[in-house]
Amino acid sequence: MGDLPGEIVKIDITEIGDFDNLHDPRGILKTLQERTAVLYGAEESFYLVNGSTGGILSAVSAAVPQGGHILMARNCHKSAYHAAYLRNLKISYLYPSLLPGYDIYDAVTPRQVEEGLERDSQVSAVLLVSPTYEGRIADVKTIAEIVHKRGIPLIVDEAHGAHLGFSEYFAPNSCSCGADLVIHSVHKTLPALTQSALLHVNGSRIDRDKLRRFLHIYQSSSPSYVLLAGIDDALEIVERKGRELFSEFARQYFQMEERLSQCRCLQWISAKGDGRQDIGKLVISTRKTELSGQDLYDILIQKYNLQLEMAEGSYCLAMFTAADPAEAYERMTAALLEIDSQLAAAYEQKEKRPEETRPPEEHGSLAEYRPPGESGLPENSGGVIPLTRAWDMKAKLIPLEASRGKAAAEFINLFPPGIPILVPGEQISEEAYRRIRLCLEQGLTVQGIVGRGKSYQIKVLDI
Repeated sequence: MGDLPGEIVKIDITEIGDFDNLHDPRGILKTLQERTAVLYGAEESFYLVNGSTGGILSAVSAAVPQGGHILMARNCHKSAYHAAYLRNLKISYLYPSLLPGYDIYDAVTPRQVEEGLERDSQVSAVLLVSPTYEGRIADVKTIAEIVHKRGIPLIVDEAHGAHLGFSEYFAPNSCSCGADLVIHSVHKTLPALTQSALLHVNGSRIDRDKLRRFLHIYQSSSPSYVLLAGIDDALEIVERKGRELFSEFARQYFQMEERLSQCRCLQWISAKGDGRQDIGKLVISTRKTELSGQDLYDILIQKYNLQLEMAEGSYCLAMFTAADPAEAYERMTAALLEIDSQLAAAYEQKEKRPEETRPPEEHGSLAEYRPPGESGLPENSGGVIPLTRAWDMKAKLIPLEASRGKAAAEFINLFPPGIPILVPGEQISEEAYRRIRLCLEQGLTVQGIVGRGKSYQIKVLDI
């Protein structure tokens, strides 16, 4: 292990004179957080050094009383479930629909939120994700109005949207749309170090003293000044150069999209489409090819040295930000056009031999599990046994093949993105079993499954 860069060592300090204290800011950190609030249009902002995870844990804990009831999107990050577990919350779910033509979940809609609140009148807060991991953006303004009519707060996990609102090419951020609590991962789309994030608060529906209490609980008592300085640096770049950087970012991205329109086999979701797709999230679908998402992911890294964000059954995801140079767009465009050309040529060769012609396989399509337009997530309204009980119950390991009908004892999720396929207490349906099995066969990283090859095991409740 080599020496740490000298500049990092110089700023790796602690709460010494003139450098303030994150848990009781009165000087430089107080000023920086106030400046951040102005930048994002929030009433108050907090620097986070435990990532968006710490922000989500704090937001949920402050917004919902111990033992209370939360209405949340089923595609929330696992940290939201951890908050529900720690606070012994009852969970009701909002089930996002599949985006037609793709195997990704769309953003939660205002109608879904309204119907969810009509079903559960005891809900204390609503939590949704926007943008989603794949870049789908919700109508937060309308949702906030619906939620506020009930007199309760709206929490938005906007971890992948720290750039929103800073350019005409981006959707507005959730602070400006009326959300009460908004969480940003600065490191995901702005030039900051991993684990740096922000939490914003607006309005009077949140007890801010309670929010600070939970920030003290869920964040380190020795916050990294390297991370704090990184947040300040990133936001200063946005203030000074944001307009120029984001304009060039949009130009490069849309130019790439224009060139990729030549593709005949590969498909992607255009940021110029329905106005709900975030710029920079290139979702590349392989549904019309014989490749799986993992196959395409592997080809891009092994042959072209292009590292993508993640792969799923029938698509993979590439992320671009204002930090990417023109070379990154050029290399990605050239690689995808070349791969698409090879796929098209191979298919044309098969057409010349009718006996060998067959439609491309749909690798991991969620349509295998549910009709188009319905959610592929298990709709069991919180599970056979509530999460808050199930995760503490006695469990046992059994072969995956014998798990159908049993209740999961651990979270099962692909990583990335960390969205649960199964939550502790939920029944392992045939649908869920088949999806887990397919993901394993495709070489995807499935957390919560033990073993390899054909000897996979899963932890179930011993009941």
